[in-house]
Amino acid sequence: MATQKKTTEVDYSMQEKIIALYELQKIDSRIDEINKVKGELPLEVQDLDDELAGLRSRIEHINAEIDELNTLTKQRKREVDQAKILIANYKEQQNNVRNNREFDAISKEIEYQELEIELADKRLKEYAAGVKAKKAQLEEAEAVVEERTKDLEAKKAELESIEAETAAQVEDFARQADAAKARIDERLLAAYDRIRGNVRNGLAVVTVKRDACGGCFNRIPPQRQVDIRQGKKIIICEYCGRILVADPEAAEV
Repeated sequence: MATQKKTTEVDYSMQEKIIALYELQKIDSRIDEINKVKGELPLEVQDLDDELAGLRSRIEHINAEIDELNTLTKQRKREVDQAKILIANYKEQQNNVRNNREFDAISKEIEYQELEIELADKRLKEYAAGVKAKKAQLEEAEAVVEERTKDLEAKKAELESIEAETAAQVEDFARQADAAKARIDERLLAAYDRIRGNVRNGLAVVTVKRDACGGCFNRIPPQRQVDIRQGKKIIICEYCGRILVADPEAAEV
């Protein structure tokens, strides 16, 4: 069992892994170029989506506040109607009082209900003003939503058009990338991804050109260039941290 070779795994040499890394970098760079055509569109679409979500949440909140003010308005109107009924009853009772003390007591009840009506009327005016202000906010938010929705639809259409034009290319590059990744171990792939994420141009693997690093353009000592050409181990640029490889095109010349 120990001597049986696995059919699902191939033990690639370091040189083969380095070549695969270089191929993967070229593929990823082509994909990066395609993504550059999209420019800021993906971010703009996401920002508009987020803004619209916030605006819709605000509209829901405003509508809830309007509903609450309308509920309070109905409640106050019922209180006014109830107070008016009580006042009418109290005035009828005044016609049947037996003494001044009863008359004064009923008069105080009438005054109290009239004050309740005044307070309710004041609140009703405040609620009406509140509803008016909230409706103005609602109209403003809805107008912004309509405008942003048009912007979002236009940018989505533009983005979808670019993606449709490049879909076949991206799919082909993805297959090529998978084939290259199959020849690279996970540890090396993780390092590659980490370096790509740390550099602005996405170049994690660069060649040595004119005795200099193809990423930062710092001079590479002759002995390190020899090691790079031999491809027996991973050589990292001591200045920018990129993986250095021999230029295959130069080697073929």
